Amino acid sequence: MVDTDETFVIVGGGLAGAKAAETLRAEGFPGRVVLVGDEPDHPYERPPLSKGYLSGREARDGVFVHEPAWYARSGVELHLGRPATAVDRDRRTVRLADGTTLPYDRLLLATGAEPRRLDVPGTDLAGVHHLRRLGDADRLRGALAALGRDNGHLVVAGAGWIGLEVAAAARGYGAEVTVVEPEATPLHQAVGPELGQILTELHADHGVRFRFGTRLSEIVGQDGAVLAARTDDGDEHPAHAVLAAVGAVPRTELAEAAGLALADRAHGGGIAVDASLRTSDPYIHAAGDVAAAHHPLLGVRLRVEHWANALDGGPAAARAMLGRAVSYDRLPSFFSDQYDLGLEYSGWAPPGSYDQVVLRGDAGRRRFVAFWLKDRRVLAGMSVNVGEVTGPVQDLVRAGAAGAAVDTEALADPSVPLPSLLPGA
Repeated sequence: MVDTDETFVIVGGGLAGAKAAETLRAEGFPGRVVLVGDEPDHPYERPPLSKGYLSGREARDGVFVHEPAWYARSGVELHLGRPATAVDRDRRTVRLADGTTLPYDRLLLATGAEPRRLDVPGTDLAGVHHLRRLGDADRLRGALAALGRDNGHLVVAGAGWIGLEVAAAARGYGAEVTVVEPEATPLHQAVGPELGQILTELHADHGVRFRFGTRLSEIVGQDGAVLAARTDDGDEHPAHAVLAAVGAVPRTELAEAAGLALADRAHGGGIAVDASLRTSDPYIHAAGDVAAAHHPLLGVRLRVEHWANALDGGPAAARAMLGRAVSYDRLPSFFSDQYDLGLEYSGWAPPGSYDQVVLRGDAGRRRFVAFWLKDRRVLAGMSVNVGEVTGPVQDLVRAGAAGAAVDTEALADPSVPLPSLLPGA
């Protein structure tokens, strides 16, 4: 039970935090709701930062979770541009950088993640970019437009989702693009070599140059400007801007200083939470990119850095804070837009977990669904320019997690409806 005297504090001004605040009010919480964000902007969604907004197709105002007036109208107290610096679990207070102390009855940590930094000479040059925050996207968008006007070169360190999406946006502006990646294909750890090769061909068709099996070793500049990027194979590549897209690390400093249990750093780190997104302190929950949650269906601890996890995890944590029974079993999922390609992935198939990849459709025309299987059980699926299959794909993944095997020939046959492959169909 909750009452009007209780205060729920949310630390984190992203999608997870904003959706948690929305859910608390929607579920009838009558107490004080306080949202703390270290950025001056109102809570916003991050996918447009590497997709529509970065490419110039979407307006800046479209990235925000709610219109600014929603917070006052909903009784959500904002502390923006004022980072939380400490959590006192004994007193149940959060201290902010400006000296403000906020009491809490329940606390949600939705502090997200931050870009991993390149550890090479030259990263202090003005033309070196990271992409995580709205301000980063503002600067990068201007840089890409200038590169396109001046026939400039962008070097991207890392062929993950962010690196590939920014490469596509840069080509849309007319910039020359070189992607440097230590693995043999893009997204090697996420989708494996088979799908990685298809993405290589997609970007190559649009003029992107790849340098696989190598890393940036130095960014060369003069008078503060980027001139070139060197790789550890001895080559030097023209560059007028560099994007570091080499992953992200969870922002666990607050939790660690407060003595909360953390997940193993070797497996992604994050704040360890149970299936109700509760930390080792019963009065504190965590959600979004920073939370390493025990997944009740998959039976593993996962930290997921994708939009859907923030969208669904924030509300789940809010309900748990209200004392509702919560078992957060949403499948990991994400989407990506690159040129004319739309991808939607659901499931969990890390390297070494699968023994077969089944393609359903026409890979040559880049219109297909890929499935990752182990012992004929579907671990994950990804649609490529095929609509309205996410639900059936997720049903097959859930059935696979429960031990159900599929007929792989039927799975590969587009004429066979996916729902017919489910147990009992």
